[in-house]
Amino acid sequence: MLKSLFNWKVLLNLVVAIGVFVGLVWLTFRWLEYHTNHGQEIPVPNVVNKSVHDAVKILDDTGLEYEVDSANYDPKYRPFQVLQVYPAPGSRVKDGRTVTLKVNPRTWAPIAIPNVINKYSGLAFQRLDQVGLKIGDTIYEPSIQKDALLRILYKGNAVNPGTRLPRFSVIDVVVGSGPMRNISIPNVVGLTVKEARVVIAKSMFEVGLVEHDDGGRDESDIIYYQDPAAGDVRDQGMQIDLWASKKTPAELRAKVEQLNSIYRMKVDTSLPPVRYEEVHSEPSYDAPVVPPPAPKKETPKPDVPKTETPKTQTPAEKPKTAVGNGGTHATGNNTAKPAASATTQQPAQKPKAKKVVVE
Repeated sequence: MLKSLFNWKVLLNLVVAIGVFVGLVWLTFRWLEYHTNHGQEIPVPNVVNKSVHDAVKILDDTGLEYEVDSANYDPKYRPFQVLQVYPAPGSRVKDGRTVTLKVNPRTWAPIAIPNVINKYSGLAFQRLDQVGLKIGDTIYEPSIQKDALLRILYKGNAVNPGTRLPRFSVIDVVVGSGPMRNISIPNVVGLTVKEARVVIAKSMFEVGLVEHDDGGRDESDIIYYQDPAAGDVRDQGMQIDLWASKKTPAELRAKVEQLNSIYRMKVDTSLPPVRYEEVHSEPSYDAPVVPPPAPKKETPKPDVPKTETPKTQTPAEKPKTAVGNGGTHATGNNTAKPAASATTQQPAQKPKAKKVVVE
């Protein structure tokens, strides 16, 4: 057996097998070196703070692959500016290695509008501010939902909840200011149910009960009765009940009269209207009852012209007389002058007192 093992033919085959194995291993490593560019490394260029277009061009020239990733928007940097490079600049990598670029986006990342429709405006404003939306104009619109947020406008167009907008976008909001008062109810008799809905909505009312004569729901049925009646005034948001049918008005006359007896108040115009007079009541006081005195007849007094009579001297005022010095004796028999002469003459002046000497 050992003699056959050391036979030259066996040894030759063994040498050939070892040579083939070594050759395959060598070829494999050579292929790996060629495929992986063993020993060939490229330094990563520094493209930080460059624009993404310039950075991509530099990486293409060096034979490196690139991948662009958007970071959070930072207003301190320019849009599309490279903020970070991975691997770090200066690192040596193989040819064809992918380099990741962190780029500042053009603006803030878009955010979804929260569902705040028909919510109280105070809470809706707070929620919009939390997500990063700025409120511009507040438009008030008549609505039964007072102080509720009705619509959101972006650049003049209404947007629905869930629409994505750039962060810090300015939006306008429409808020309800309360219902309008005393609006005239439109006449929808003779219109189809579909047409009546449009007219009622434009008049800021709502459709209430819609009763079809045949029990169906055909929107092409003709309205033959409505409540409240056309021309009445109601507040915004009130409901208008409708009765519709495919029959002619002549066939529905009895039905209309029946509805009138229920929904229309009859006014009797045969009697004259009652006139009300306003009575002013004054507070009464409890006082003893005294019979009223007999009325006195007052006769008008004739206007007598006033005359001024001279003042007569009374006995006490008679001047004392003295005999002597050629004086005369005065008597007190002075009589008043007639009234007729007083009207033509001036009243007598009071005589001045004379100096009397008594001996």
